[in-house]
Order: sequence, then structure tokens, then C-alpha cells
Amino acid sequence: MKFNKIILAGGAGSLGTKLAEYYSDKANEIVILSRKPKAPQGNIRTVVWDAKTAGDWIKELDGSDILINLCGKNVNCRYTDKNKAEILSSRLVPTRLLGEVIARSENPPALWLNAASATIYRHAEDRPQNEETGEIGYGFSIDVCKQWEQTFFEQQTPKTRKVALRLGIVLSRNGGAFPALCNLVKFGLGGKQGDGRQYVTWVHEQDVAAITEWTYDHPEINGSVNVTSPNALPNTEVMRIIRDTYGIPVGLPSPKWLLEIGAALIGTETELVLKSRWVYPKLLLDSGYQFQYPEAAHAIHDLLSIKS
Repeated sequence: MKFNKIILAGGAGSLGTKLAEYYSDKANEIVILSRKPKAPQGNIRTVVWDAKTAGDWIKELDGSDILINLCGKNVNCRYTDKNKAEILSSRLVPTRLLGEVIARSENPPALWLNAASATIYRHAEDRPQNEETGEIGYGFSIDVCKQWEQTFFEQQTPKTRKVALRLGIVLSRNGGAFPALCNLVKFGLGGKQGDGRQYVTWVHEQDVAAITEWTYDHPEINGSVNVTSPNALPNTEVMRIIRDTYGIPVGLPSPKWLLEIGAALIGTETELVLKSRWVYPKLLLDSGYQFQYPEAAHAIHDLLSIKS
């Protein structure tokens, strides 16, 4: 086996499940830190933690190769004061806790990958935003992203390399935004959202998993890294590709006013659909990484060809 142990903090969701599957034949052990117990599956086991306090789980980090922290409340909610506080604390508290534990460890993880978000960049319809020349935006979501990364990088871990993964929308058949978009298409509502010009920055879940291993193999990669396909597309094009893949020629559009009503009814924010995220993975491409799914059409066809 290439790896001894992979730790997935907050790894019970769809991306954590994909990462566990990816490393199952590459590591002796995969340990998921979760609030809920789960029976072992092969070399994948779950250890209970509360993501707030140290406990017996800290010994799992000893001698591990990669720690991947995925903790964070889903942002698909209304931005009430209560939800805002939970969105922020659910990211900062586990990150700070893991940093404190790693700092005290005699044999800490070689690499700590912390989830972050490509949402940190400004609304961009004019040019792609990369790690070197990208411009940071403003507003609640961006403030969360900035504090999240600041908390991560201020942890003193001299024996552990740290990389923040600025994730785009992860295309997964089993969770996240993609199944919701597919449902809109299937019910005839798969037209553009808003004016349709806003860019969708996306990445296939298989590339996310491969990028974590690539980052381990390339010690020159440090700091914040855009984990996104190099080919973001306008919302209009993304919805067309999903319709074409399903063989559905048309879909009703959703103007901004209708999205506002719908968002209020289902308890989310229109920002998640209307913000233009045009992000480019310069550091990954410069390091030589070749995306398995660089084009949205191939990524979407792959996901929709998987049988239940």
C-alpha cells in the first residue's frame, strides 16, 4: 500500500464517501471522524468525535499520511443570524482544534488538506480568477472564506505541510448541487437561471480525489489551491449540457424574481445560483496535473451514465 492511514475529518458526506472509496485500495486504513458511529466497511472505519473537543480520536492522527478536513455546515440555507453563526463556527472550530492537536503530536500527518471555497473570489464575468491574480470579493460568504483560510494557516504545524483546497461546485451524483440541477431538468425547469451569463465553476468528484493524492506527491504545492476544472461555463451552457445528456430539448428559464420566491420557499439563497464564479486552477496546471474530466459535457455524461 502506498499510504498507511488517511484521516477524513467530517468525512461522512458525499465527498468524504468518495475520498474513502478512492483511497480504499491505496491505504491500509481510512479513518472517518464523524459525529455518528458507523460499522466498519473493509479498511474504512468511523471514529466518533464532536469536532469541538479533544478526545480518544486524537491518537488516530498519529502516523497518518494525509488529514483531509471537510467540516462545515452546508451553505444551502437562509442566511439568518443563527445560520450565519453556525456556518462560520462549523468551519473555524474544527480547523482550530485539528491545528492544536497536530501541534502537540510527535508524529503528525505529513499533509493537512483543509476544505476551502472558490467562492472567495469576486463575482467575475470578465476574466477567470486564479491564485496569483484573482481578486477577493466582499460579503458574508467571502468573509467566511477569508476567516476559514486565516484560521487554517495561522495554525503552527512545522512538521505538517498545509494546503487549502478552494473547491468549486463538486459534481457528484450522490450529493451537492448537481442532483438538484438534474431534477430541475427532469421536471422541465432546466432553462437558464437569472440571465444565464453567470459562470459556474465546477469539478468532478473523481478529480477532487485525484488532486488530493497529487498534492501529496508534489511537495512544492503549498498555500491556497483552486480545485476547479479549467473550463468554467456560463449557467446557460451548463443547463443545456444537462438537458442534452437527458435528451430533453427545452427547459423553462427561471428569472431572478422567480428565483427569489423559490429560494425563500425552500430555505436557501439566490447567491448560490446567481453569483458568477469563474475560477481557474493555475497552480495545479503549472504543477503538471492533468484533469480526468476537464470538460463539463464529459463530466456530466459520466455521472449520469452511472446506474443506481
